[in-house]
Amino acid sequence: MGVPGPEFEARAPGQYAFDFPDTECDGWSTPLLSLRFASVRGAKHRYYRQPRQDAARAAVHEATGSIVFAVADGVSSAANSELGAVEACRAALERMLHLLSGNGERKPLDFQDTARHAAERLRQVAQWRLCGKAPEPAEVARLYATTLVAGAVRPGSTGCTVEVCRIGDSGAWLLAPANGRYQPLFDSKTGSDALLVSNEVAPLPHVPDRMAEISAQLGVGQVLLVGTDGFGDPLGDGDGHVGSLFARQLAAPPPPLWLAHVLDFSRETFDDDRSLLAIWPRATAEPR
Repeated sequence: MGVPGPEFEARAPGQYAFDFPDTECDGWSTPLLSLRFASVRGAKHRYYRQPRQDAARAAVHEATGSIVFAVADGVSSAANSELGAVEACRAALERMLHLLSGNGERKPLDFQDTARHAAERLRQVAQWRLCGKAPEPAEVARLYATTLVAGAVRPGSTGCTVEVCRIGDSGAWLLAPANGRYQPLFDSKTGSDALLVSNEVAPLPHVPDRMAEISAQLGVGQVLLVGTDGFGDPLGDGDGHVGSLFARQLAAPPPPLWLAHVLDFSRETFDDDRSLLAIWPRATAEPR
């Protein structure tokens, strides 16, 4: 992609990193929605024998046909952020599925509750790691700090509604493949609206008093994208090579392995882990 990075054989991560494979991907459909996601280890971690610190998870809420999802980017300064990312995703999905099951009036998801549940999971894992000693928040962060984007796509009589929140600097976009336009759902750190590029984040286990969250409509012909900054940084405003590539490749749901292959593009200076989750409304589906 443009000027590629150096080619080399990926090096094995540490001997206890076997739960965090170099690449993972998934893909499936419901009667109303199609989902794909992939997560790949970046060149920097492949070279320095570090595990992939990104994670992505998704599930169907069977009673409503909604898809809940979470994407996380472990903070590199944390000792075991790869585990923090996975546990934050798992906890967020568990909580959102629970909230949807008790949400007979289709109220908006309580993302503050979801984030607190994920932060509590990280605290519990840290307490186990410390042999039962109650950890201070700073100790949890030193072990398992991670960003998190979590939410749901909820089909309804008027179409599909996206509800999404984030902690940290991962992102979400609505893509219209027909014209290649990316609409960011959160402020960008690299796009034209950003005065300065900052790598500072306030990750989990910190839960802000006011969550960054948004609701939007997902129409037929659009794709919801949720990605870590390993994808978002090279994407930028979406008007370059990376934006053009993914607008073409995501015009329809690709095979999951192909999405992982495309996401593993090589471009000079962009060597971070990359995770991307995409959800399409199915044009032939009848709304509920």
